Amino acid sequence: MRVVLAEDLFLLRDGLVRLLQAHDFEIAAAVESGPELDRALAELRPDVAVVDVRLPPTHTDEGLQCALRARRDRPGLPVLVLSQHVEQLYARELLADGSGGVGYLLKDRVFDAEQFVDAVRRVAAGGTAMDPQVIQQLLARRSGDGRPLDRLTPRELEVLELMAQGRTNAAIAGRLVVTERAIAKHTANIFTKLGLEVSDDDNRRVLAVLAHLNRDR
Repeated sequence: MRVVLAEDLFLLRDGLVRLLQAHDFEIAAAVESGPELDRALAELRPDVAVVDVRLPPTHTDEGLQCALRARRDRPGLPVLVLSQHVEQLYARELLADGSGGVGYLLKDRVFDAEQFVDAVRRVAAGGTAMDPQVIQQLLARRSGDGRPLDRLTPRELEVLELMAQGRTNAAIAGRLVVTERAIAKHTANIFTKLGLEVSDDDNRRVLAVLAHLNRDR
């Protein structure tokens, strides 16, 4: 699996290269600036891009803008964004096209090698990998204002958060130590209360929920 990596901090970039190579990823390019990332994504056509939000020359949202341009030119290009903080605007922009193959992780997660590598693989396969703290903030912003999210029970909110991380019903059941049947009932209730069409496709349902939570912001 070919990866283009963009990170301006040398030590972190080198560490990520070594980590990915140790798990059988091929590093097509490891760059440190927005212009370099634009060229690498256009010329090398990787299987997945792992991109820091803030890159030279602007050190604002250069990495994200490069990723968004690449996804417009190549719809569905898998992109895993790394950020130091929860930036809800970035999450919304990345999810806007609803095509999957997206992820948003805080950089703290990089230090959990197994979790990080799993996220890269999940995104490369067309799935989603959203950081739990991002989901928590999206949920927090949507609750308490009389909107549909307020109709969910505490358990349904817990299931929704795990669902939005990209977990299957089986994985959620294992995490909460309940049966899959119980989780299926909770997810059906969640979709009904949020006015969403029920789907058995895990990636589609995650994107649908996140799109709903980000709507009318």
